[in-house]
Amino acid sequence: MKHPFVATCLAGVALAVSTFTTASADSGSPSPAVEILVDGQARPLYAHEGRWYLEALKGQEYAIRIRNPFGVRVAVALSVDGLNTIDARETTAQAARKWVLQPYQTITLEGWQTSSTTARRFEFTTEARSYGAALGKTENLGIISAVFFKERHQPTAILKEQAGAARSRPAPEAPAERRQDAAKSADRQEADSELAATGMGRETDHAVTQVRLDLEDRPAHAVALRYEFRPQLVQLGVLPARPVTDALSRRERARGFEQGFAPVPPAFRR
Repeated sequence: MKHPFVATCLAGVALAVSTFTTASADSGSPSPAVEILVDGQARPLYAHEGRWYLEALKGQEYAIRIRNPFGVRVAVALSVDGLNTIDARETTAQAARKWVLQPYQTITLEGWQTSSTTARRFEFTTEARSYGAALGKTENLGIISAVFFKERHQPTAILKEQAGAARSRPAPEAPAERRQDAAKSADRQEADSELAATGMGRETDHAVTQVRLDLEDRPAHAVALRYEFRPQLVQLGVLPARPVTDALSRRERARGFEQGFAPVPPAFRR
């Protein structure tokens, strides 16, 4: 089994201002480079005012499938709710630790990388119960971002080398006092806050190896996906309100009493 690589990048961290391809809703179709999976199935994406949206399913675990559309190795800075999926840090895409994909390779990431061998599953939840809230980092809840950087051309011999033991930092835990406060207030806040965010779910095996790459300064591709629960997507105009069902309309016409006596159906006659 080939494990994902975590990149320690040597590329410069200057902000990129040049044009690069972006998965914008204006293009008419979502980027196949990033998909959100629930129970192994890709969630539909909805275009709205230049952005791509998806419906979060409260309490459901999800995974992120990333495809390298290029014929060279890439390193992908991937953040959920503004937190790097490798170390939960808030950085620029250039400075972030990244996932390494071989040419045209596809990988599926199921959660936050908490050690060199384990991860904790991504899970749709409310803001109050989110991983970001537990860490006190709530500025970017509700968005999944992936930025692709191509590797600079390297001799074949160098491409075959990789670092030895993995040195992935565990995702930081919230201070004990903050975790307790978050737990105490979660129930109170949830009644008032039903906005979607991502929590830290059950542990799963996910071994990684750290490598060093020399990346291009400018990103080659970027994807940003906004997610919300259905009521908020309706409120934003992304999804239409569900029409009243025929059964519900029938129940609304009910008046309670009709004239006459109780009939006896044939099945009850002797």
